[in-house]
Amino acid sequence: MLPTVIDVYEARRRLGTRLPRTPLLPSSWLSSIADGNVFLKIESLNLTNSFKIRGALNAALRLSDSIDSGTTTIVAASAGNHGRSLALAAEELGMACVIFTPATAPEAKQNAIRRHGAVLHSDAADYDAAERQAKEFADAEGGVYISPYNHPDVIAGAGTIGLEIVETMPAFDVLVVPLGGGGLASGVGLAVKAAAPRATIVGVEVEASSPFTLSLEAGRITAITPRPSLADGLVGNLEPGSITFPLVKEVVDYVVTVSEDDLGRAMKGLATEERLIVEGAGAAAVAAIISGKASAPGQRVVALVTGGNVDLPKWLFTIS
Repeated sequence: MLPTVIDVYEARRRLGTRLPRTPLLPSSWLSSIADGNVFLKIESLNLTNSFKIRGALNAALRLSDSIDSGTTTIVAASAGNHGRSLALAAEELGMACVIFTPATAPEAKQNAIRRHGAVLHSDAADYDAAERQAKEFADAEGGVYISPYNHPDVIAGAGTIGLEIVETMPAFDVLVVPLGGGGLASGVGLAVKAAAPRATIVGVEVEASSPFTLSLEAGRITAITPRPSLADGLVGNLEPGSITFPLVKEVVDYVVTVSEDDLGRAMKGLATEERLIVEGAGAAAVAAIISGKASAPGQRVVALVTGGNVDLPKWLFTIS
């Protein structure tokens, strides 16, 4: 079943005071580049330094309401941020948690998953392989699989970002959202299109992995061959039958792609101009603004900064 904006409001009620309202701040640096008014919704300052905590915690809370949490194991595949967030949620709710990541997942994300007591399997060749491993484990061991994007409660939790934006800034022209599996864009899009239907929503993929660009052109979910990217959190194929495909088709007005150079410039600019440590996937929306693909002069633009979990040596190399 596809989630609705009602589910987004229910997610906010469920999350309650567990999560902080993240800042929405003007950026004079990006406003100058875009010749408009650009604001940053800074989810890298949320718990677990990522927007993923919203969906992971919402899904875990709903699950714990319906089962004996002490005897339940939740399982997920993750590039890192969803795994870290789900591990924290499981720790708080007394659930066992098993996470599967690619071997290349940043150490910062892997270490955080372990700190929260989850069992980590990090030997997969890539995200798609980690997803297969996680599903096979859940089927074999009777665990509950919670996708980082293809799950209605995860999508609804992510949508609470959209509610915060429209309540803080009722009038804006463009919302720019990183686009990996589509859970974030789906949830935020449901909230924003209900409250600010005239706003344009732009999804941002990376050139190294752009399944939505190809799938939307084909009219069906289409497999790609992902390549490595600074935006490791956006790399991978869409799960067959993912509910995010029809949702993104409904709520996202158009999709653009950004290069590795665009991502590096965005990460460096966020560090030097905004004093923010942001990972590649977290900087994708800013990369689209820098490249001139996401807005027009004179517009009020909101860009989501979605995560800050990056290994320090890689971040220093990228911004140097």
